[in-house]
Amino acid sequence: MSRSLDQDALRGRVAVVAGATRGAGRGIAAALGEAGATVICTGRSSVTGPGGSDYDRPETIEETAELVTRLGGTGIAARTDHLNSEQVRRLAERIRRDHGAIDVLVNNIWGAERLKGGPADWNTPIWDHRLDDGLRILRLGLETHLITSHHLLPLLIGKPGGLLVEVTDGTAAYNAERYRISVFYDLVKTAVNRLAFSQGHELAPYGATAVALTPGWLRSEMMLDNYGVGEANWREALAPDRGEGRPTAPAGFASSESPRYVGRAVAALAADTGRARWNQRSVSSAQLAREYGFTDVDGAQPDVWGAG
Repeated sequence: MSRSLDQDALRGRVAVVAGATRGAGRGIAAALGEAGATVICTGRSSVTGPGGSDYDRPETIEETAELVTRLGGTGIAARTDHLNSEQVRRLAERIRRDHGAIDVLVNNIWGAERLKGGPADWNTPIWDHRLDDGLRILRLGLETHLITSHHLLPLLIGKPGGLLVEVTDGTAAYNAERYRISVFYDLVKTAVNRLAFSQGHELAPYGATAVALTPGWLRSEMMLDNYGVGEANWREALAPDRGEGRPTAPAGFASSESPRYVGRAVAALAADTGRARWNQRSVSSAQLAREYGFTDVDGAQPDVWGAG
């Protein structure tokens, strides 16, 4: 049986999910909506015009906002390029005007999945890696987080209890002992963990908490498309000899998780009045599932890090 928070656990709270178009961001926005929050969903992919993300994908922030509302929260789409400081500044002004403050900020901006490449591109040494691609990975994965925190954290610190979540890939402990794909990817995902530590140091005097959070093997829209499955039949990707040129997923895919799982981790943190004990820490969705008792949408508590 799937377990999430009470539908009113975050009623009256205002959250910003930066990078809410798809993947973990959409899952986080949805889970906050499940708990009744007002969720401002930001990203570049919108029905309002061109200038979308680096991906040629159909998902939009409006779809995410509609999902939030359908699940019981209030979803608000706010088209924003988080590499554009002026756009983020205007977003902060709009939020201050319309809501006064925010209770939760989720820095989930990424957008470099294609630049990261597939397994055949991994382990390319820095001298062979396309420099422009590598530097854009840094901009998309780090600069966006810094710009967003600079403009939006003033809306979080006006009263005690605020929560900042930095979404990354791999816990600090896991990444400290492993090389992650390329110099550029490794640097970004390691640095985002450190961002939670450093920002937590600065937020603590205001009674706010910063946490670095990693999902496991995420069944994002792009991942499901890669294996030619959907969320309803994702286990079919594990079958051998699938035919029609469709790849078979590695055995570890059996421990994968839907985006809602990491979303419920954020929602659980936001609802916990004792969340300050997590300040500056690096955790996984599975670790928080064990702590708070929530499950994925299928009732499971997958843990790809523990299985690895």
